Amino acid sequence: MRPSNFKKSVLATNIALMLGTAVSMSAVAAEADSAPAADENIEKIEVRGLRASMKASINSKRFSNAVVDAVNAEDIGKFPDNNVAEALGRVPGVTVSKQFGEGSAVSIRGASNALTMTTLNGQNVASTGWYSQQAIDRTFNYSMLPPELIAGMEVYKSSQADLLEGGIGGTVVVNTRKPLDMDSFTVFGSVKGTYSTASEETDPSLSGLVSWKNEDETFGALVALAKSDYSLVRRGNEALPVWGGRIAPTHFEQNRDRTAADVTLQYAPTEELEFGLHYMNLDLAADSVNTQVWIPQDTGNCETNAQGAPIKCTTDQAWVDANGAGGNAYWETRPRKATMKTELVSFDFAYQGDSYKLEAEVGASKATGGTGIETNLAYISGVGGAVGTIDATGDQVDFDMAPNDYQLPSKGEYMSWEGLQPNVVQQPREDKEQYVQADLTFDVDFGAISSIKTGARWSKHTVEQDQLRATLSAYDGAADSLIYNGSDFQDGTLTAGMDGFVIPRPDAGAIYAYTNENVGEWVQDRSGYGELEETNIAAYLMANFEGDGFRGNVGFRYVNTDVEASSYATGDSGNVELIPINAAFTNNINTEEGSYNEVLPSVNIAFDVASDVIVRVSAAQVMSRPNYNDMFNNRAISGYNDNSTGNEAVTIGNPNLSPFKAFQSDLGFEWYYNDASLLAMTYFLKEVNTFTTFTSVPDQQIGLVDPGSGVDSWDIETYVDGQGGRIEGIEFQLQHDMGNGFGGVVNYTFAEATADASNYVDGNDVFSDSSKHTANVVGYYENDSFTARAAYTWRSEYMIRETGFYGAREVQPYGTLDLGLTYDFLDHFTLTADVSNLLEEDQLHVGRDQGAVPVNLRTSDGYPAYSYQGEARYSVGLQFRY
Repeated sequence: MRPSNFKKSVLATNIALMLGTAVSMSAVAAEADSAPAADENIEKIEVRGLRASMKASINSKRFSNAVVDAVNAEDIGKFPDNNVAEALGRVPGVTVSKQFGEGSAVSIRGASNALTMTTLNGQNVASTGWYSQQAIDRTFNYSMLPPELIAGMEVYKSSQADLLEGGIGGTVVVNTRKPLDMDSFTVFGSVKGTYSTASEETDPSLSGLVSWKNEDETFGALVALAKSDYSLVRRGNEALPVWGGRIAPTHFEQNRDRTAADVTLQYAPTEELEFGLHYMNLDLAADSVNTQVWIPQDTGNCETNAQGAPIKCTTDQAWVDANGAGGNAYWETRPRKATMKTELVSFDFAYQGDSYKLEAEVGASKATGGTGIETNLAYISGVGGAVGTIDATGDQVDFDMAPNDYQLPSKGEYMSWEGLQPNVVQQPREDKEQYVQADLTFDVDFGAISSIKTGARWSKHTVEQDQLRATLSAYDGAADSLIYNGSDFQDGTLTAGMDGFVIPRPDAGAIYAYTNENVGEWVQDRSGYGELEETNIAAYLMANFEGDGFRGNVGFRYVNTDVEASSYATGDSGNVELIPINAAFTNNINTEEGSYNEVLPSVNIAFDVASDVIVRVSAAQVMSRPNYNDMFNNRAISGYNDNSTGNEAVTIGNPNLSPFKAFQSDLGFEWYYNDASLLAMTYFLKEVNTFTTFTSVPDQQIGLVDPGSGVDSWDIETYVDGQGGRIEGIEFQLQHDMGNGFGGVVNYTFAEATADASNYVDGNDVFSDSSKHTANVVGYYENDSFTARAAYTWRSEYMIRETGFYGAREVQPYGTLDLGLTYDFLDHFTLTADVSNLLEEDQLHVGRDQGAVPVNLRTSDGYPAYSYQGEARYSVGLQFRY
């Protein structure tokens, strides 16, 4: 970073010229590079302590050409949050989506988190998920990345030509540390214990960093390690009213073992030449057990809503007795072994000539993971069902019945044992990225244009999903007749649901052992296999300009993408298959292709209308590539050989989808009334003109005769290019330092994010993951040895849309209060204490399916589909810094 060198006056003619350029440009293309040209004007500030960190963030925003907000580590390894995503949650316009109690994805300015681009040091990173029912998309899983490894983050809300394409909402650039930028010998270590009110356990975490460079500062090495072992527990109620009105008190528990390593080498033999080598390994084991008791209701004695969902049911003992096993609660558990691992390596060099700079980088990353095994075991209990009333008329289900009527016994006493279910599966996933990039910046003297930057990037990204199913010797289609002692697979009791239901705790080890004993063999489910290969070529040209009272950049980015999708072809195989559905697939691989080209222009202008006031104007054409899950061409078949006719359907992805495309613009005002204070307001607009949606075409031939109906006639459900949407809003930001150690931050974002309702199966005209209102309030105090911080983050309701069991639903307004304290002592030691979600706010999910008939009864309009107890986490730690 270099000191600012631009002047602070305004020339009216140049303002008119630049505004004319902004209007004439059809868009601004953006990608976040690890060191974009806009950063050349940033004054360097040493970051030590909370106030200094906030000052550095202001400085990054002030001197950037684009619309940028920054998050700096308060000191080495000193983020106040559990992971990187949660640290972003206090940036204006950024909201965090939490999965199973931990921040896992971010959305920016009302756009879905699938439309956020996340890069590590400016490059895309392979990433995968652990959850078997989660669709494969392009979001980066932030739970993989511990904050101790990060130097800081930048959130680009406008675009510029040298940034990696892919973010309609914006681009998050996560930067790691480099040894030549640090003191000659830096050592950092931390140990922390975190207590969870949900798991009632204290979890340890350790981290360390050593950075060294020689006396001549020509060679440096950095090694950082982080290790944490923590438990996530989610208790709540989940509804499935289509199945006899059943409501399930649920207990989900996951043990996460996260290990991260980062190694960076730098060699600068001369002042002009520098080489770098970077290696990172992220490993997360995420074994879990989901346990629930499905309680039936007398659906013949219910009030229903307008869409037919039972919302208030009263059940008596006579109905339970009359329905036998159908009137009894159903205990079910799903143990899963899952992993996520990302490994990356990159090599870069930079050469600074007299009037030019040449940079190049080559790298690769690979992510593996998914569900190693998921097994399923169930009992039918002999203690009856829901004798009393279950009320679903509010924002969560209310149980009004005597405890003995719904609590299951601790051991034994089961009238029937179903054993292993026929859905024991493995779902491995793999994600790979290879890339080569070169950039050239050279000084020019073309009037206001001071330099030109150009470059090109090639990448190949490969995504593969697979599914294997177990043949089970213990399951013969009539397992209900088998009677076993349920205590063989229990280990005491646990509490489930929102109301403290006491249910049997599964013995996961015994269940895995029983599963392995009864697995005949693992067979590939051909309907679940799919592979995508995506080749991207990008080239850009960008001019940086500056003059009396203005600065900025203008340019364009060209993108070419070729896609190839492979899967098994459908057809009568003529073979007797261990998995019945495989009879509908041949051994042949079906390959389909797609391609598109885009030109993404962009312009960013910052006007210094006074020495401490900046007005910004930006415009860009931006794009986000379609989700991988929508592009896989493997065929999910339903209604095959089920003795019913007219229900035959095939769901298939489309590799020829166009990317999401949008025109976006910003108009911002920023007042830096002292070096640590800021008042800012920005108006933003995104016109999304291309969208991915779905369609259904009946009576299609696919070369497969259904044995049940005897004809080759299928409903084809697939993804197509649909109508777009519009996001319009205002950001407000106030950061004030009182000069006596006290200060605060207030920011608020309004985002009206509407899309064509036909884009979504639930029929709502709002973007996924988009809250109309988000707000943050932070207060702090700091002196030479002590800091205290209180932060409240709140967001209004928003839609989550997932494939599989959970479907589409609206998360109700949600806020968290976090506290943090640090105390420095003995020169090199710091005590830390943090509390996350002190108020233990619950999360409530309500159905919002529109139309006369809902997609699912549990997600019908206003139905309280899922509710989960809030969790507070208390942490105490010790840090050493030298």
